[in-house]
Amino acid sequence: LAHTRFMTVSALPDAGTCGACGPGFASPLDAMKGNGPAAAGPREEIVYVPCIYRNTGKKKPDFLATVDVNPSSPLYCQVIHRLPMPNLRDELHHSGWNACSSCFGDATKRRNRLILPSLISSRIYVVDVGTDPRAPRLFKVIDPEDVFWKCNLGYPHTSHCLGSGEIMISTLGDPAGSGKGGFILLDAETFEIKGNWEKGDKVPPMGYDFWYQPRHNVLISTEWGVPKHLGYGFDPQDLGKGRYGRRLNVWDWTTRTYVQAIDVGEDAAPLEIRFLHDPAAAEGFVGCTIGSSIHRFYKTE
Repeated sequence: LAHTRFMTVSALPDAGTCGACGPGFASPLDAMKGNGPAAAGPREEIVYVPCIYRNTGKKKPDFLATVDVNPSSPLYCQVIHRLPMPNLRDELHHSGWNACSSCFGDATKRRNRLILPSLISSRIYVVDVGTDPRAPRLFKVIDPEDVFWKCNLGYPHTSHCLGSGEIMISTLGDPAGSGKGGFILLDAETFEIKGNWEKGDKVPPMGYDFWYQPRHNVLISTEWGVPKHLGYGFDPQDLGKGRYGRRLNVWDWTTRTYVQAIDVGEDAAPLEIRFLHDPAAAEGFVGCTIGSSIHRFYKTE
């Protein structure tokens, strides 16, 4: 598998027994209690794995694999279902849910759709994992033309659900493949594109992953590289030419404006970024792939 991101599914809490609860858990601590005898939730029984054929020499569409991870099942650790995409050379990448723990207080929300952005084609697939979790089906396709025209963005990467009931997807560039860090907003019910999350003309030169911490009014995004260069493989000659990222980009969560850049070094390519699980902590870590380093970031006085 060229690149995979595992998404897990477990039985969700029953709103009739736990009050006004939605998907996920009220806090990371509650989720971690699932390992103890007084389990907050059962062990996952299946995982979803995006599987990619692009650049393998095989003219096949990428697919979403469903893997049985129930130790008591005769199909343990086997692929029990494949959902092929309807197009070639998408390069499925990081996936996300339509609803998450941000919506825990809303009993009307269900984690029943999986969002699959396509890094190269700029399509966005919405998969129905609620009707039959062991055999997902395609629910909606958002065409790249809609992404281009409505947001002036392309090359979508990370999908996160928001407490507002929207879905936010980061991008690596503009429709032409030049670098541009921006965000697509989807309606979490209709999955129509609502427009850009960011406000104002100031945006980072590149994009990749992001994480947000509303208690500290901040979102921080990272930078991989310029899509029209990195999209066709790593070329060492691109190093030193400003084609790979070097910044953590800090946004004001309330105004949605770009306010600060933190330089972690030339061609560092800071990728996955996470705040600590403690929602009161204004710090976290980011991994840099080319620089082979991990940086801690934190809020100063």
